[in-house]
Amino acid sequence: MSLLEFQPNAASASALACCAHEGPKLDVPDPGSRRRRLWDLDSATHCPVLGVCLPIDLLRRLVGKALPAHAADDDYRLHCIAVSECKRRAALSEALHKALEARFAPALRQAAALRSTAALSAAWRERRDDERMPGALWATLTHPRCDTVLENQLLADVHMLQHQLGAAQRVDRARFEALQADNAGLRAEVEALRRRLQDHGTTLQARLDIAQAQAMRMRAEGIGRDTALAALQDELQSLQAQAPGLKARAELARRVQEQAERIAELERELRARQQLAELRELRAVPAAVPAEAVGETTVAAPPPPVLGDRAVLCVGGRPASVPLYRHIVERSGGRFLHHDGGEEHGVHRLDATLSAADLVICQTGCVSHDAYWRVKEHCKRHGKRCVFIENPGSASLKRALAELQP
Repeated sequence: MSLLEFQPNAASASALACCAHEGPKLDVPDPGSRRRRLWDLDSATHCPVLGVCLPIDLLRRLVGKALPAHAADDDYRLHCIAVSECKRRAALSEALHKALEARFAPALRQAAALRSTAALSAAWRERRDDERMPGALWATLTHPRCDTVLENQLLADVHMLQHQLGAAQRVDRARFEALQADNAGLRAEVEALRRRLQDHGTTLQARLDIAQAQAMRMRAEGIGRDTALAALQDELQSLQAQAPGLKARAELARRVQEQAERIAELERELRARQQLAELRELRAVPAAVPAEAVGETTVAAPPPPVLGDRAVLCVGGRPASVPLYRHIVERSGGRFLHHDGGEEHGVHRLDATLSAADLVICQTGCVSHDAYWRVKEHCKRHGKRCVFIENPGSASLKRALAELQP
């Protein structure tokens, strides 16, 4: 039933004027410390209190219990009847009062601590623009310190808030309609995307079927190869059984190959020894030793010692000088090993390099503390000769080689 079709009867004639204001009220005597009940409030407050503070479904349940004859009425008629009943103390007004008290008990406890009208007004202004407004409205109207001025201000604020809410609802409706249009467009896009995904899924399924067929063919080929391999193994075992010495001959051929490689290595060592002998003969001839002056004090290099093909490990040193170190060690008849002392080479590799070395030269100014102590402990534990030098120059390396010479 629409509002135009609704015709009130005599019993509800006064309820249809629920929102009518009776004009400015005169100041009432101070009620003391007792909170006002719903039927004690001015009739102009009943409409906003019920409309703002109670949901319509709760109002319908309460009216249905107190006035069963009006249980089937529409929302507006229920609201008008409830507003009319709140003007006196009755079953419905008491039920509505209890519901409001229970619903806004926290707000009532907070308002009970306020002792003046100014404090009550300040609390209302703080809560009127957020979700706490319904509780603040009920707690302020029923407070003993709510005077006529504050009550009129509450009614004016609630009236304007209802207007603002209506405007906001209109804006929300326009926004909702725009969102519905966007949703329809998105639904069309989603449907098109679903169709594309379905087509893509069909294509992928076809590719998967082809891949599965290829996998089955490859599995069959693998089974065929395994069968052929098993047949060849059986044939090999048969041939081995027919020639008992075949395995021994194969082992003998492997040993012959190893001996040939060993002979070639010995020949290379022999040539190296011959070259070393020639180098010793050349050293017997006096020759001027050039001075070195690459970032160092000019020092006459001592004659290179003879290392007898021993492995010399040089720990540390400048990276650019490593080729010079190698040349000095190999010219002295040794095999050159190098570790940078932890700069780029890991320190954990140092132990393996130390184990392969016969003599060790550690340049203390170019290694980490960990590498220094690893070198010192290893040489002490294994009785290896080790020389520690501070200057990373080639002259210092030659003097260290001279100290290591047997």
